[in-house]
Amino acid sequence: MLPLSRTVGSVSVEEAIQRRRSVRNFTDEPLSLADVSQLLWAAQGVTDASTQRRAVPSAGATFPLQLYAVVGKNGISGFAAGVYRYDPLSRRLERTVGRDVRAGLADAALGQAWVRKAPVSIVVAAVYEGTTVKYGERGIRYVHIEVGHVGQNVCLQATALGLGSVPVGAFYDDRVQTVLQLNRREVPLYIVPVGHPA
Repeated sequence: MLPLSRTVGSVSVEEAIQRRRSVRNFTDEPLSLADVSQLLWAAQGVTDASTQRRAVPSAGATFPLQLYAVVGKNGISGFAAGVYRYDPLSRRLERTVGRDVRAGLADAALGQAWVRKAPVSIVVAAVYEGTTVKYGERGIRYVHIEVGHVGQNVCLQATALGLGSVPVGAFYDDRVQTVLQLNRREVPLYIVPVGHPA
């Protein structure tokens, strides 16, 4: 189980908005498990246990998004490299790929060096049917709106933690699916590399 998320921090929302910038240069310093837990909570964490509501709005509470943490060698203190699926209900990470795939992910992302260098990248994938079954074709739009909320929350939370991040949308979907061994129904929409700014 991941460390509990914090709901009070030392940086206000306004300050995080003011300070947020795209950071493409990272040190080799690993992230703490507590920081990764906080980032994942900000993206999709449960904020109300009685209703299982999440940190971002989701059309009809359909929750079509799946988060993966791509962890490099020494990417998280005391954690093995690999790809981990985030389960927001149990606050657990399930290892789905047992090796450092950052080089392959960077290649799938048109060779963007920051994807290779970041100790951790959060990849957001969508299972569109989770929302389109309820809303038809308009559900596709709702999924895209939701992934935008997730990306912004991750970037603001990274800023509040003193970390850097950069949203990445340029990649080949099928190659990302292959590298991360995603189910073909899971369509990658966002990669957010996170690390200590260099």
